[in-house]
Amino acid sequence: MSAPKLNRPAHPGTLHLGAALGQSASLTGLLQRLQASRDRLAAISEQLPETLREQVRAGPLDDTGWSLLVPHGAAASKLRQLLPVLEAELLSRGWQRTAIRIKVQSR
Repeated sequence: MSAPKLNRPAHPGTLHLGAALGQSASLTGLLQRLQASRDRLAAISEQLPETLREQVRAGPLDDTGWSLLVPHGAAASKLRQLLPVLEAELLSRGWQRTAIRIKVQSR
């Protein structure tokens, strides 16, 4: 049995994911925020110690700030120490000042 084609809906009358996202303003806005969060993380990654770089994940970006997700308290503590450097890096790259929140995500 062959795998279904990803460029066509599985059932008649349904939309391909890309088409559905393009037709929904709220989903489009969500995708834009998701990409902006990833872009911010890419911008600050060089400022992170190498051992911390792989542990930090881009979290939600909303009107009140941006979240960075880490797996444990030690990583969160180190990241908090680096906040002034990270904020300065984002400002130097043209992003508006926004609060950076650090959240520990247990697995």
